[in-house]
Amino acid sequence: MTKKDAPPRWDRRMQQRLARGEAAALGELYDRFASLVHGLAHRVLGDERAADGITREVFAHVWEHPDAYDPKQGPLRTWVAGLTHHLAVQRLRATETAALTEADHGCAEASEELERRVRHASVAARADYIVQAMPAPLRAALELAYFQRRDYRQTAVDLGVTEDEARRRLRLGLQLLSTAYDSAAPGAPPGYGGAA
Repeated sequence: MTKKDAPPRWDRRMQQRLARGEAAALGELYDRFASLVHGLAHRVLGDERAADGITREVFAHVWEHPDAYDPKQGPLRTWVAGLTHHLAVQRLRATETAALTEADHGCAEASEELERRVRHASVAARADYIVQAMPAPLRAALELAYFQRRDYRQTAVDLGVTEDEARRRLRLGLQLLSTAYDSAAPGAPPGYGGAA
């Protein structure tokens, strides 16, 4: 670094004052660079409140780590601008990552809802198939009990069978129907019972 490229004396003195913990030095630095810091942060983030937050972070970082600035590396203004840019980009990345994660979460929720609908449709289709495929006496008992709201005694009378036989037919029919749900439940083998 040539004499011409050397940082101004003010930069070196400011760094020394900050290193000694002079609060007045931080106030002076803030007065000189706050609009620069806020403007850069706002340009990167496009959000006034986020730019305010970055401005606070930059000056807090300078106060807590005054030795991070090396006057031999260039002007204090350039270092503060670089720190601002770095923190603003970090915030932007974190915000976008959170938004993508949230969107992914929304997609996951939409995917779960779609999966639930598919399972529901699979159960309904499987139940329909089971009812159509079961022996006529079992199907007739279920139709009387569930669609016409008959109890097992009324079903027995309508079918001309004993009450015990009506209960047996209803029990067997319900057991067969329960397999519609079991086969479409998560963890069932693909393609089993109509589940894809």
